[in-house]
Amino acid sequence: MNVLKNVLIAFLFCSKVAIAEPASESSIKQLLAVTQAQKLVEGMRGQFDLLMNNAIEQALKGKTPTAKHQQAIDNMKNRMVALLQGELTWEKLEPQYLRLYQDSFTEEEVAGILSFYETPAGQAIIYKMPVLMQKSMMEMQKRMGGIVPQIQKIQENFVAEIAATSK
Repeated sequence: MNVLKNVLIAFLFCSKVAIAEPASESSIKQLLAVTQAQKLVEGMRGQFDLLMNNAIEQALKGKTPTAKHQQAIDNMKNRMVALLQGELTWEKLEPQYLRLYQDSFTEEEVAGILSFYETPAGQAIIYKMPVLMQKSMMEMQKRMGGIVPQIQKIQENFVAEIAATSK
């Protein structure tokens, strides 16, 4: 009898979860508007040039490129920035956000999230999180800058070890 009771409880629990209403497109759009997702995407697009400059600077390791090399670097950077800015537009990303949010949240959850974002704490998250994320990324870049030589050394040792065992 206990087994039947447990199966019945599990069935009732699972059926309640299974009938949870997926979030509607309109509620997700409201959530994306409140969280200023479009503004975040546009801000991210504005960072590409800076990120490319930092990557190029790290790759050059303090060396000054020749005029021809600088022209090639500039051309490559401009093409990459244009590609990224063209692909990561709100018009192209919004359908992806809608799909991912609908796959992840129920209507009830989105309503609760929207309620939170209407509070002072929720507003603080919306306005302060992008700055926090930017600072975190800068810190991570610094940390990775110190680790890259160690990673390169490990790779060099690995190549030498493989070469030695292949003889």
